[in-house]
Amino acid sequence: MRKLKKGRKLSRKTGQRQALLRTLATSLIFKEKIRTTKAKAKELSSFMEKAVTIAKKQDLKSKRILSEIFTDRAVAKISKTIAPRYQQRQGGYTRILKLGPRNSDGAEMAIIELV
Repeated sequence: MRKLKKGRKLSRKTGQRQALLRTLATSLIFKEKIRTTKAKAKELSSFMEKAVTIAKKQDLKSKRILSEIFTDRAVAKISKTIAPRYQQRQGGYTRILKLGPRNSDGAEMAIIELV
């Protein structure tokens, strides 16, 4: 019997899915609040939790790991402004607020923001 794997495919191949999550995460880092579909928001939430946890360590290794994923400006912002806010927090850095369906295709929409 085939077991399901963790995560959502979001109707994309692996490279496209990783690029989508990377750009959504970069937008979330800069704007700190974005509007997207509910499935993308749920997937982005776990992606950002891991990125903030890595950034909280504040060492060279963590910056190198983040620089493989994000641009230099995004790494600087997550390391200098976002991660220090959550030093005392054990997790739960993002919040998802559900909105109604989108008018065009009825997709469930959500707002994801940094707490």
